[in-house]
Amino acid sequence: MRTREEYLESLKSMKPNIYMEGEVRGREGMPGSEIMEMTCELALNPEYQHLTTATSSITGETINRFNHIHQSPEDLLKKQEMTRVATRMVGGCIARCMGCDAMNALSVITYQCDQAKGTEYHARWLEFLEHWQKDDVVGCCAQSDVKGDRGRRPGDQTDPDMYLRIVERRPDGIVVRGAKAHNSFAPLAEEIIAIPTRFLRPNESDWAVAFAVPGDSPGVKLVVRGARYRDRIPELASLHSGKGECESFTIFDDVFVPWERVFLAGEAEFGGQLALLFSLYHRHSYTGCKPAVTDVLMGAAALVAEYSGTAREDHVRSKLAEFISVAELVYGCGIAAAVKSSRAPSGTQVPDVVFCNVARKHAGKNLYHEYDLLADIAGGLPATLPYDTEFASPEVGELVQKYLKRVDGVSAENIFRCYAWISDMTCSSMAGVMQYAGVHGGGSPIMEDIAILGTYNIEEKKQLAKFLAGIKD
Repeated sequence: MRTREEYLESLKSMKPNIYMEGEVRGREGMPGSEIMEMTCELALNPEYQHLTTATSSITGETINRFNHIHQSPEDLLKKQEMTRVATRMVGGCIARCMGCDAMNALSVITYQCDQAKGTEYHARWLEFLEHWQKDDVVGCCAQSDVKGDRGRRPGDQTDPDMYLRIVERRPDGIVVRGAKAHNSFAPLAEEIIAIPTRFLRPNESDWAVAFAVPGDSPGVKLVVRGARYRDRIPELASLHSGKGECESFTIFDDVFVPWERVFLAGEAEFGGQLALLFSLYHRHSYTGCKPAVTDVLMGAAALVAEYSGTAREDHVRSKLAEFISVAELVYGCGIAAAVKSSRAPSGTQVPDVVFCNVARKHAGKNLYHEYDLLADIAGGLPATLPYDTEFASPEVGELVQKYLKRVDGVSAENIFRCYAWISDMTCSSMAGVMQYAGVHGGGSPIMEDIAILGTYNIEEKKQLAKFLAGIKD
């Protein structure tokens, strides 16, 4: 396992291929690096190692849990708890789960494809896994294709590159072309794992491709946007002032991938299965991170109510109960998904489909409502709060502090810090990104409905209704 310094040195050694704000740049100073750094630090912290480390299933060595392939319900439970703990520490997305979820999905599908087709993908994947675990690799998943005309399938697009595809097969590998959107923290990943985004027809085999490439490979272009919390003067800075996250529109411009890094190359029926399985693992990760985001919003709501003198009001207590209900129902479904999980033929533990998707659907439907609850309790001040420079100003600072005061016994500085943090969570560029991610992260809401309806035994419920109604076929 690596230290944060070793991880940062690895980023520095990567070739500049990030296109951001009119520049081509390297990875130093990229928004969100402190989040990835924390995933290294927690694995080396004895206080958290019962959650953040695991025993490798292939080497028997202790590894970072973000590089682990789940072997039991206990592994899934620990991953979920680790995700909630880590997400609370950074106040939002912990970022590293995408690579972990993709690798777990590949562990299942490569094995199944080999058994059905006589391919050699699983052996390649196992070799890559050894590098992944030994070198404590930070990876991301590139799944969502840009899709072009949403009314057309991959093979029906005017431009076939609207879905990532194989454009050439060589004796030593393949060449791929296309683009993936919404790749969270891709500029901070050493490896990019690309997988299909949907089910594919037999005649769409060129789009059934999965592989891993270093993030700075020739032809890989990361078109990046970032978001940050507001910078604040040192004496009023919070834990996350000035920090943020980054998203990549990842272009594969005729990228060569050697066969040893290719995990699917034309087996259309397994492309869709891989897409669904990654989403399943990622939605299970959401049962850890989304309750943590609710914890953060709930804590801010409870604190601002206390500072404002409204904590005992019935409407405030009712809103806090709503926060609790969302957080713990989602978390509880994640626990159930782990307990009700099954073991794939590859030996990988797969969480329950219905519990994962019900949890993700419940979290997404309530996300904007939770921000509404916080806005209602906090009032309008997060949107109009004076800047930190005026709070500390020699000219007007004392007056600003005087008129920011709320209940007795709480300093004006703490009042300001509370509202400044709520402002960061609700009124900053980071706030908008977090809200959209809360709805669309891990797949758009319709995909949860498809997974639930495609798996749940509704016919059994119809038979129950007939039984109770006395209907006999």
